Amino acid sequence: MSKADGIFIKNCREIIDHGFSDEHLDVRPHWEDGVPAHTIKRFGIVNRYNLAEEFPILTLRRTYLKSAIDEILWIWQQKSNNIHDLHSHIWDQWADEDGSIGKAYGYQMSVKHSYPDGEFDQVDRVLHDLKTNPASRRIMTNIYVHQDLKDMNLYPCAYSVTFNVTGNKLNAILNQRSQDMLAANNWNVVQYSALLIMIAKATGFEPGELVHVIADAHIYDRHIPVIEEIISNKPYDAPKLIVADKKDFYKFTRDDFTLEGYKYHEFNKKIPVAI
Repeated sequence: MSKADGIFIKNCREIIDHGFSDEHLDVRPHWEDGVPAHTIKRFGIVNRYNLAEEFPILTLRRTYLKSAIDEILWIWQQKSNNIHDLHSHIWDQWADEDGSIGKAYGYQMSVKHSYPDGEFDQVDRVLHDLKTNPASRRIMTNIYVHQDLKDMNLYPCAYSVTFNVTGNKLNAILNQRSQDMLAANNWNVVQYSALLIMIAKATGFEPGELVHVIADAHIYDRHIPVIEEIISNKPYDAPKLIVADKKDFYKFTRDDFTLEGYKYHEFNKKIPVAI
């Protein structure tokens, strides 16, 4: 059984069976019919994924690997905040008429900052430090920039990554303020696992652990029956991930990732989206 499936089932059962409902509160999200979109949540979920053991992609339902990687490259490699640079339409509802999502995500990665040893944006700072000072405990990124929040069309959900080298292993902690378990949980796990693998290859390390810290892990009220159906499926074994052996982070593409033996349960129902 895929360990990612086991973690997902455990998290969802914990939220549904022991979570806190905000149905008595005034909430911001609404369904397309105007009804408030309430959630049931758990605070402070922490999951660990050992990338040396398996690639943590769900088999309970399909996670679209190349689309997930395309988005993480859009943010970390292209450092873009324009949806016209994406192959998918997942950001369309937050874009303006020119395709911009404001000073969010990739925009923050593109901003250069002055350091005693030069000027770097956040991505290049990470790559530089991992190559020249891997013992550092200061290798991190943060895109939740308060002075720019007013100019973001959506506040960052996954907002900070801290990298840490242990022996020959590169590990990372992904901090997330809020997560829609149905729509985004494994999507984020997959893309940040892929990011860790790319950065490890580019800096001479082996992929280690991804630790995922979620402050508000929630399931929307109209998603509960869908979640129950998905986690009732019998998980398959995790597939094998094949990644191109490249040494330059900026040379990776979404086509450099291939899954061997990816079996998953089909799920074709339309999922309601809270906006």
